[in-house]
Order: sequence, then structure tokens, then C-alpha cells
Amino acid sequence: MLDPAYLKKIEAYITSGDLAFDFENGDEDRKGLILDFLEQLMDLAELADETATQLIFKGSALEAFLRTNSDK
Repeated sequence: MLDPAYLKKIEAYITSGDLAFDFENGDEDRKGLILDFLEQLMDLAELADETATQLIFKGSALEAFLRTNSDK
């Protein structure tokens, strides 16, 4: 399930300017697809960040503190 090569392809697509070019030169449908893709990617990044934090701090005092604060 882990595919670092695919993540590198996405990174290259964004950093190369190809994504921006495709957006600027795309029709409305293509622009919508790109924006939807980026939104989903950002949502996934938030989930990855939350998951990494949980995995790293699982069972720690910080986990208990964060759980307590989120209950408020």
C-alpha cells in the first residue's frame, strides 16, 4: 500500500510547474478536477499528520494531554 514513487511523481508534477500549467491552460472541467485533487490531497495530508502524531506519541503523557484538551 505504501508507494513512495507515486508520491514523488505527485511532488514532481507540482514542483515542476506542470500542475499550474495544466490549470492555467485547462478548460473548466480540468480546472475543477485539479482543484478537487488538491483539496483531497490537503485533506489526506491533515490525516497523515494526525496519524503520525498519534503513532509517535501513543501511550505518552502528551497523548493524554491532547485527548483531555480535545474533549473541551
